[in-house]
Amino acid sequence: MSTTTEQPSPTFDFSETPRVSFSQLVSVELRKTVDTSAGKWLVSAVLALTAAVIVLYFAIADDDQLVFEEFLGFAASPQGFLLPVLGVLLVTSEWSQRTAIVTFALAPSRTKVIGAKIVAALLMAFLAFAGAIAVAAVATAAAGRNDGFSDVTVATFVLFLGLQLLNVLQGVAYGLILLNTPAAIVAFFVLPTASSIVFTSVSSLSDLAPWLDITTAQSPLVNGDFSLTGEQLGQIGVTALIWIVLPFVAGWFRVMRAEIK
Repeated sequence: MSTTTEQPSPTFDFSETPRVSFSQLVSVELRKTVDTSAGKWLVSAVLALTAAVIVLYFAIADDDQLVFEEFLGFAASPQGFLLPVLGVLLVTSEWSQRTAIVTFALAPSRTKVIGAKIVAALLMAFLAFAGAIAVAAVATAAAGRNDGFSDVTVATFVLFLGLQLLNVLQGVAYGLILLNTPAAIVAFFVLPTASSIVFTSVSSLSDLAPWLDITTAQSPLVNGDFSLTGEQLGQIGVTALIWIVLPFVAGWFRVMRAEIK
């Protein structure tokens, strides 16, 4: 009579397997921005609208307005609306497309993954802004004004870029805290608008608006005023803390504790 010997279960040694590097994660997140249909259409819309508003402004503006700063402001305006949506999608697509379980299985450190998404979003914003600069420069040269670049300073680039980066980070923050694409997009557009309506409608709150309402605080940058005072910079910082940093921290905690299905 023979006895059957139980074979031991196979074991796998992953100790020599290299970890996924942070740069690889950033590369993957950048690729995700154009891998999906939504991402492709969004990036295409940013490029198309940037070119379209420049052509429109070139056609309707007076000769004395055909200068670099004005072109740059118009080129960056559609990006300010659409790039934050890209930041939202970078986060919420993991849950809406149910890829989070794969992402966090390959890269278990959720903080590392969130960091890669933030860097990817900021890089996309930087690339879009560089494109806006190029388009604005070409339009200014085409206008044939010798003084078209005379008012350009380092502050012009820094403050415009800072505004774009803040908008993108706000989109990422809302994506983290809500983990739902429609809800995060609606929150990004509706909540600041509702806040502005309240602060402009209630006269007793007008003095607090620059410190609590992000739209009011950023209005000088949106209007092309780059000679900001220390108080105005402080107002931008305080509203960024309220509208971006706090939602981001809350969203980070939610992702760290979220159940992956």
